[in-house]
Amino acid sequence: MRLPLSPPGSGASTASAAPRDASVVRVLVCDDSAVIRGLITRMLETDPDIAVVGRAGNGRDAIEAVRRNRPDVCVLDIEMPVMDGLAALPELLKVDPSLRVVMASTLTTRGADVAMRALKLGAADYVPKPTTTGEIAGAASFREEIIAKVKGLGRQRRRATPHGMAPTAARPVLIRPAPSLARAGSTLPPAVLAIGSSTGGPQALFTLFAGLGRNFPLPILVTQHMPPAFTPILAEHLTKVGGPPCAEAKDGEVPVAGRAYLAPGDTHLIVSTEGGSPRLHLSKSPPENFCRPAVDPMLRSASAAYGGRVLVVILTGMGHDGLKGAQAVVSAGGRVIAQDEATSIVWGMPGAVAQAGVASAILPIGDIAASVTSSIAKGARA
Repeated sequence: MRLPLSPPGSGASTASAAPRDASVVRVLVCDDSAVIRGLITRMLETDPDIAVVGRAGNGRDAIEAVRRNRPDVCVLDIEMPVMDGLAALPELLKVDPSLRVVMASTLTTRGADVAMRALKLGAADYVPKPTTTGEIAGAASFREEIIAKVKGLGRQRRRATPHGMAPTAARPVLIRPAPSLARAGSTLPPAVLAIGSSTGGPQALFTLFAGLGRNFPLPILVTQHMPPAFTPILAEHLTKVGGPPCAEAKDGEVPVAGRAYLAPGDTHLIVSTEGGSPRLHLSKSPPENFCRPAVDPMLRSASAAYGGRVLVVILTGMGHDGLKGAQAVVSAGGRVIAQDEATSIVWGMPGAVAQAGVASAILPIGDIAASVTSSIAKGARA
């Protein structure tokens, strides 16, 4: 869709006349580069369920565009003139508290740190942005990720604030059959907590870790689909939310209770048994489910190393990574908890284990920590 330009000097373009179809996610794209704004707009509009209703070149113009066009989602650059993304973020949320903001941050350590800070300030998610225009234009993974996050967040906002409109007859609401639950009574007492997440995962992890608290009684293994520059920053921010201390896993270390070990970017986290004790290893073996790190190898190896005494949590994410690993854990006597669809940005990974009947509980993100601690307490009494 070609967007009409705003009056000269406004620094923004809008499409305020775009129809308010309740099934279409309305998006504002804010980036100081006109070329990148155009690239992101064209990427998003390859999906018929997305309409870009405005574009802005800085945070101040984005605030005005949100007032005028009431988008569901704002894709917000970080480094911009006049008003940068971090300064604009709280102002955007003042204008529309239900707006979902996706930070577009560069694949650098600074970009990762700012993205994590933005999540704590109220951003709903982030998308790692290649550093050059050519890389953005040619990155199919960037296009797939930004579309998935925008659609997931837009639909989440619509469920919360549907603008009083019913879905159109042309796009009926999908009603999923209720998944069956795995039998919880056959599980072994857990000796390790293993968490897998992808799209929307950092925010979900912040919530979960804060709920687990500092004195968690088991070691925690975490695989989050994330590029290398981002994983050390994620570990730092997970530590700061008040949960178990978290760091990137190191090859050869022995996991201990009360600490969390995050798979480094582009590296699988594997567990083996040496001298009768579990030990962590980092692997550059080929991607699984198109991912490295991947959740499946972590879960398979943890199940073998801990004799099935694994409690698994599968959080929001695209695809089905974690399903086969979760099946192996349950077959060996472990237990799986899945995040529910309503609180997931994308109900791919948790939906896969839920629909396969592997999960023994399907819960909102805010309830998962309590379920985890309850499972551990029951296992200790068994």
